[in-house]
Amino acid sequence: MTKPADRTLGSLVAEVPGARLVRGSPDTVVQALEYDSRQAKQGSLFIAVPGFVTDGHTYLPQVAAAGAAAAIVQADHVDSLLVLPETLALVSVPATRPAQASAAAWFYGHPGREMVVIGVTGTDGKTTTSHLLTSVLEAAGGRVGRLGTVDTYFPGESGKVTDRMTSPEAPEVQRLLRRFADAGCEFAIVESTSHGLALHRMDHVEYDVAVFTNITGDHLDFHKTFDAYREAKGLLFAALDSATDKGVAKAAVVNADDPSANAMLWRTSALPIRFGLESREAEVTARNIVLRADGSDFRLETPQGRADASIALPALFNVMNALAAAGAGVACGASVQEIARGLTEAPGVPGRMERIVAGQPFEVIVDYAHTGDAVRKVLEVLRAVCKGQLIVVVGAAGERDPGRRFGVGRAAAEGADFSVFTNEDPRSEDPTAIVREIGRHAEGAGKTRGSDFIEVEDRREAIAAALERARAGDIVVILGKGHEKSMIYGLQSVPWDDRDVTREELGRLGHAG
Repeated sequence: MTKPADRTLGSLVAEVPGARLVRGSPDTVVQALEYDSRQAKQGSLFIAVPGFVTDGHTYLPQVAAAGAAAAIVQADHVDSLLVLPETLALVSVPATRPAQASAAAWFYGHPGREMVVIGVTGTDGKTTTSHLLTSVLEAAGGRVGRLGTVDTYFPGESGKVTDRMTSPEAPEVQRLLRRFADAGCEFAIVESTSHGLALHRMDHVEYDVAVFTNITGDHLDFHKTFDAYREAKGLLFAALDSATDKGVAKAAVVNADDPSANAMLWRTSALPIRFGLESREAEVTARNIVLRADGSDFRLETPQGRADASIALPALFNVMNALAAAGAGVACGASVQEIARGLTEAPGVPGRMERIVAGQPFEVIVDYAHTGDAVRKVLEVLRAVCKGQLIVVVGAAGERDPGRRFGVGRAAAEGADFSVFTNEDPRSEDPTAIVREIGRHAEGAGKTRGSDFIEVEDRREAIAAALERARAGDIVVILGKGHEKSMIYGLQSVPWDDRDVTREELGRLGHAG
């Protein structure tokens, strides 16, 4: 790890591509790394990143006043910044976002070089795959750290990372990787979103294994086209070829049933490991599958042999997630027996097909599914085990791909007996308009407002309406937020948890468990 005495601007400039010390001494020591101007303090290095709402360069006077030692700025801003107090050293770079990742890796001493790093990407299944893989590697005797959507996991310790983004900014990624390395982790599992990859948050993570679960038409609000979305996913696989050689074989683990699998493999020279249920090219697969309401059993087949396995998760798509984890386990040297044991011993994933039990005579399930494809899959699974009515509560977030509204509206209309369309992180959009739009798509699928679905803008009231409607044998599934603990209105984040609210509303109905 980089020693504090080695964290000088001179060593930073020598390492960050295109960096130039415009003003200040190369011997200046950096004591902290910040990208939020409110956190700048004596001796810190501030990185001025142009954001989607504000530009970090506008906060440099406050950063200087707070006693920051230096700032990394973009070359096209330098001339206008020379009026800042001379106590603030300036480092110029062509673009500050990629430079932020380079500086973070430098500051934390390149922790990814000290562990086997597994990156998991895909539209769906990243979190479940990462949790299953954690159990697989631990069953093989490994010490594992995990950075993902639901939590950060250290050996024997879990903690929240963030409620909102799967891939935090680069300084946070590198800080957590350093904690993993210092805790003696041999493996680091890193959920790697298309946003994180495209925005350079995952640069210098030093991947050894890349895992691709699937890709569907989502996040087009950010990527604009499907090809750009797929290209962003492919950055994970391209990163394998530039990562540090740690004496372990680089591997590309892909879903052979997905049409984009080869697009991932074309980006790297790493060893391909294919998993799937349909493709003849899949080396890792499952046979004799038995799907239950509370889990799945199957015979796991790998190049190293076969073994019986179970997971505490229902649905065929979760069997696919288990195969993704198994493929990564193979890449990391686990035996088929260790992989099967790890899958079988893995606990459920918070907010993923999570049952809420309070003594009610019907099933209630909370899940994170928030795209049309994901909603459709969940409803298909529950339809197969539902003895009564299948009731869904679902919405769509504001300031995100409007195509989601069509997707969830149609999926709910086609897969549920009754739908309650509601609010889900409207942000600055009109929540009523979002909910109405989803309803119109359900009407386009032949459903009737009032008899087949209702629109309830308030999410608590929507959950209550669904629970009040349920009878013995029914299933109520509440989709879209899963593990998340907040709701976003405008720029304000309000505490919220679907699971807690559901328990409260069940209690109001007399079901206290």
